[in-house]
Amino acid sequence: MKVSKYLSKHLRHQPERIGLTLDEGGWVEIDALIAAAGAHGFRLTREELDHVVATNDKRRFAVEGTRIRASQGHSVDVDLGLPPATPPPYLYHGTVARSLDAIRAEGLKPMNRHDVHLSPDRETAARVGARRGRPVVLSVDAAAMHRDGHVFRVSANGVWLTRAVPPRYLRLPAAR
Repeated sequence: MKVSKYLSKHLRHQPERIGLTLDEGGWVEIDALIAAAGAHGFRLTREELDHVVATNDKRRFAVEGTRIRASQGHSVDVDLGLPPATPPPYLYHGTVARSLDAIRAEGLKPMNRHDVHLSPDRETAARVGARRGRPVVLSVDAAAMHRDGHVFRVSANGVWLTRAVPPRYLRLPAAR
């Protein structure tokens, strides 16, 4: 977990903190990543990195030859090069009850990321929401959004991405 969090921080949000520069697609040479991590007090072997990439349950990282990148979730400017895709009729978003008032008013926004992340099933969305407390799973009418011109992309690990989800496409629990 410690290695995964370190990789997420530096491949998604703050590569410059350890002297890395991601290319336009978010890629960095694995040897450069290992060297930069070591130079900043985080010892990491290629075997440890390969193990984390292979065993991460969310498949957060992709390796292509001698390069690595985060699959999605960047707050730094990258173009993952994902083509538009036709979503399933419904996608799901995990959140917590304290966020519902804002979501009711504004829909789902990417916050500090490039896109809103949506799950293909309720179970995955519930796990995502549970990271911040008791999860609430919202249904997104992805088919209607797509018909209305909203663009969806799907990352290598199956996470659906879209710029925002307006409130009219959400099924939310009743307000209390």
